[in-house]
Amino acid sequence: MSDLFIAAVCALVRKEGKVLAMRRSLTKDASPGIWEAMSGRIQHGEEPFDAVAREIDEETGLVVRIDPRPLSAHHALRAGIPMVIVYYVADWVSGEVRMSEEHDAWEWLDADSFASRTPIAKLAAAVRQVLS
Repeated sequence: MSDLFIAAVCALVRKEGKVLAMRRSLTKDASPGIWEAMSGRIQHGEEPFDAVAREIDEETGLVVRIDPRPLSAHHALRAGIPMVIVYYVADWVSGEVRMSEEHDAWEWLDADSFASRTPIAKLAAAVRQVLS
């Protein structure tokens, strides 16, 4: 067994009763083409809150207000490698989505629409929680 372990953050960005959903580019090595919330790995030595702020800026360019308290966390696998994902809630303040090369589509979705697009049950449950 490998000692490799990934730590990641996920931002549930809310706007007017919807959450930002992004489709992973078909060129991604892990889970290409799936709909997810904005997410990314925590860099070595980086605090999770700083990582989520960085990822939101890099992947969307939006101005948001991030709740500093994590919503939840759970274990997952990324291409067979164990990882922990820490969820944060952010509220849209201003700006238009500017996608990075990591995604090829985005939409603001309500909880039911998000759940119907993502294969990640724990993510869909987190979206339901923040939009209820």
